[in-house]
Parts: sequence; structure tokens; C-alpha cells
Amino acid sequence: MSTFTVAFVGLGVMGYPMAGHLAKAGHTIRVYNRTASKAEQWAKDYTGSAHATPKEAAETADFVFACVGNDDDLRSVVYGDDGILAGLKEGAIFIDHTTASADVAREIEAAAKEKGFGFLDAPVSGGQAGAENGVLTVMVGGDQAAFDAAQPVMDVYAKAVALMGAAGSGQLTKMANQICIAGLVQGLSEGLNFAVKAGLDGKQVVDVISKGAAGSWQMENRGNTMVDDEFDFGFAVDWMCKDLGIALEESKSNGSTLPMTEVVSNFYREIQEMGGGRWDTSSLIRRLTK
Repeated sequence: MSTFTVAFVGLGVMGYPMAGHLAKAGHTIRVYNRTASKAEQWAKDYTGSAHATPKEAAETADFVFACVGNDDDLRSVVYGDDGILAGLKEGAIFIDHTTASADVAREIEAAAKEKGFGFLDAPVSGGQAGAENGVLTVMVGGDQAAFDAAQPVMDVYAKAVALMGAAGSGQLTKMANQICIAGLVQGLSEGLNFAVKAGLDGKQVVDVISKGAAGSWQMENRGNTMVDDEFDFGFAVDWMCKDLGIALEESKSNGSTLPMTEVVSNFYREIQEMGGGRWDTSSLIRRLTK
């Protein structure tokens, strides 16, 4: 595979290992993080350079990646004199891995096109473990040409990369993903709580029913830890609340109804109120067992 100069903006639990995979693949990596010490630590852990602003990181890069918190965080690193768009060179492609709204994806694509740059909205699924192990699923919105150019680079930390449609389509696909997960986790929580209250061995129940029609990734990877009341890993409740809020807002404009998602979103807010904002999303069961 060809190697490129790549910038990565945002070194959280996802971005840090993703940028690491790019460095291991031989790309020249330039990183920026709002907390500068984390960028400096990344540069010590991998081969690459830390930079003071998103603009500085983006300069000379063929591909610029971002993975930050939300729409406002994204805008803060994209626009302005020190933003990504101010530093992109001609022909560069900007790939955003933030889970954000479809509206901000379309907004940034328009701004990038006006300046002659490519843009892809490319949220990911697979959580921290998927990022660390390089097996993320990437859902992409944007132009075919930009996608074709960027896919080999994204393949470094992904098991699946798919173009879903025009700008915003990646974000819409991620919303569908989170809607499905929320319902699955609530059903799993209720089923396991029911089994334990009925006097069954929760882990034995997981072992048996995971082999049938009730089986899912959530059951196989979180079922036993839910029975053990362990939630100190994986995708945090705070992030899921943010993601479901985006989906619920989008549903107002596209005419879909999300009754179960609205209920589960409120359940996650209860978990936050219990002090579980950083617990794994499987902690929904804690509402039933507290």
C-alpha cells in the first residue's frame, strides 16, 4: 500500500489507537489534541509529530482525520484561522470519524467543496476495543472519488468500510446502528434480570440462549459481565446519550418514529443520574437490579 502524510485531530479513546494504526502502517503522522500533553505522549508512543493547532497538523497532509466529541467540538477544529480547513493543501481529503449530526456533515462538505477539498463523514462502530484491535466498521457519506482514495487508508484500522451515499449518509447509518443497539441492550437487560429473579443461573442462561435466535454481539460480549454487575469498559453511557439525542432529533425531520429509542434514551439518563455516565452501555441492567 502507498504511504501518505496523514493528520489526525482528536486523540481520545478512539482516535489515539486509530492514529497509532496509521503510524504502524508506515504513514507520516501529524497529530493535534486539545490537551496538548496527550498529543505529545502519542508522538512518544508512536512515530509522528505533535502540533499546536489543527491547521498546523493539517498542513502538508494528504488525508486529514478528525475524531472529536460532537457538532460543536467538530466545528471548533474545522473552522477559523487555526482550523483544519485553513491548513488543507490542494487535493487533500478530510475524513471525519466523529459521531455527529447529518446536518453538520453536509455543512462541512459544502465548506470543503467551496475550498476545493474532498470530505467524507465516516463515523465508526466497534468501540474502544475495535479501535485498539483495528477492526472497526466505518460508515461513510460522500463522493465516490474521495471514498475510493481514502478507503485504503481507513482499511488500516477497519474490518469493514462502506460508502452509504451522499454527505450525511454515514452519520445517518450510525444513527440507525445506535438505535438498534439501544433496543438490544434494553431487551438483554430485561431478559437477564428476569432470569436471575426467577432463580436461574444468569451465566448459564447466557451460554444457552446465545446459541439460539436470541444471540447477539451484545449477549456474547456483555452478557456475563452484566450478570456480574461489571461495567468498567466499552462504550460509555454519556456517549450513547449524545448519539441517541442526535437520532431522536433527526427523526423529527425525516418523519420516522422512535418510541422505543425515546424510552431507552430516558433510561440512559437515569443511569447518568446514578453516577454511571462513564459506565459501559450494558449498565442499563443496573436500573432493574438496584
